[in-house]
Amino acid sequence: MTKARHASLAIQGTGQKEIRRIRTWHRLRLSFLVIFLVLLGSATLTMMRQKSEALALAADTKNQGKHYATVTHAEPAKTDQTISLPGTLLGQIESPISSRASGYLVRWTKDIGSSVKKGELLAEINSPEIQQQLAQAVAARQQSVSAMNLAKVTVDRWKGLLDQRAVSQQEYDERRSMYEQAVANLGAVDANIQRLKDLQSFTKIVAPFSGVITKRNVNVGDLIDAGASATRPLFVLTQMDTLRLYVNVPQVYAGGIRAGQTVTLKQAERPGEKFEAKVVRTARAIDPSSRSLQVEITIDNKSGALMPGAYVDVSIPAGDTAALVVPVNTLLLRGEGPRVAAVDDKGIVKLHAVQLGKDFGQKVEVLSGITIADKIVLNPPDGLSDGDQLIIVEKKDKEKSDKPEKKN
Repeated sequence: MTKARHASLAIQGTGQKEIRRIRTWHRLRLSFLVIFLVLLGSATLTMMRQKSEALALAADTKNQGKHYATVTHAEPAKTDQTISLPGTLLGQIESPISSRASGYLVRWTKDIGSSVKKGELLAEINSPEIQQQLAQAVAARQQSVSAMNLAKVTVDRWKGLLDQRAVSQQEYDERRSMYEQAVANLGAVDANIQRLKDLQSFTKIVAPFSGVITKRNVNVGDLIDAGASATRPLFVLTQMDTLRLYVNVPQVYAGGIRAGQTVTLKQAERPGEKFEAKVVRTARAIDPSSRSLQVEITIDNKSGALMPGAYVDVSIPAGDTAALVVPVNTLLLRGEGPRVAAVDDKGIVKLHAVQLGKDFGQKVEVLSGITIADKIVLNPPDGLSDGDQLIIVEKKDKEKSDKPEKKN
C-alpha cells in the first residue's frame, strides 16, 4: 500500500471516530434534555395539582366554616290564656280549741268527723284547785263585808262626835278613810270571785261556732295544762260550708287580678270535675321576697265535695299581657341565665337575656328581652356568641307535589 493511500485511510478513520463521538454526545445531550423536560413537566404538574388541591381545600374549609341558620319571629301570647297555680284548701274558719283551766279531763263528747253546733259541749275538765280558790274567795268576802260594816258604824259614830266637836276633823277623816278602804277591799274580793267563776266556766269546753271536729288530741284522764295547751290544742274545729285558699300570683300577671273574678279549681284525683270559686280580696301589694301577689279565694262547699287540706290546681284568667311566645328550640340555657340569639340583616348575632314565663310544652312564654320584630335563630349552636356571623336560610313552605291529575 502506498504512503498516500495509507495517509488518506488514517484521516478517514480519525474522522469517523470523531463523528461517532459527536453523535454520542448529541444523543446524551438530547437524552438529558428530554429527561429534564420530563422532570420539569412532572414538577409543574405536581405543583399545579397541589395548588388546585390547596385551593379546593381552602374553599371547602371556608364553606365548612360557614354557619347556616333558620330564623323565626316571636308571637304574641294569647289574650284568653289562664295561669295554673297550686293551692291548699282551708276551712273558712279553722280554730284550735284549748283550755284556760288546768285539771283532769273527765269526759269528751265529740270525736273527729262530728258535726257540732255553736255552744255545744265538747269536753269537761275537773279542776279542784279552782273550786278551792273560789271557796276561799267566798269566805274572804264574808270577812270583807264584816270589816266594811264595822267601818261604816264607826264612821257614823265619829260623824256625830264631830258635830258635837268632841273629836277633831283629822280623827274623823281617818275613820272615814278606813271605811273607804273596806269598801274597796270588798270590791277586790268580788272581782276575784268573778274571775274564779269565769275560770271555772272554762272547765266546760264548748264549740265557739258551728263546724266539724277535724282533730281530737285528748282522752279521759289526761292532765290538761292551761299553759301548754296552746301548743297542743284539745280539738280543732273547722267550718266546711265555705272553704278558702291562698295563691301567689306572679308579678307579671298581678295587674289583671280583681276581686270578684271567677276561677276554676281542679283535683288530679277527680279528673273531669271542675269547681268554680271567687276571688274575694288581694293583698294589693307585691311581696318583695317572691315577687308575687297574694290572692284569697273562697269556694262554696255546701255539698261537702271538697275537703280542707286537699291540694288543688287553680286556673286564673291571666288577662292581657305584653308577653311573647317562642319555640323552645330557640333557647340557649347557660349558667348566666337563658339567652335567645337574634340576627340582623347581615347575619350578625346578638344574644339577648330573656325572662321566661309559662311553659306551654313546645313553646315557652318570654316576659322580657326580645321584641316581635327580632329575627330569632332556631336551634342555635351551643358555642354561639355575640358578633358571630350566620348565613340566614329563609324558611319556605312545603310545596304540594301530589296534585290530582285532570281527567280528559
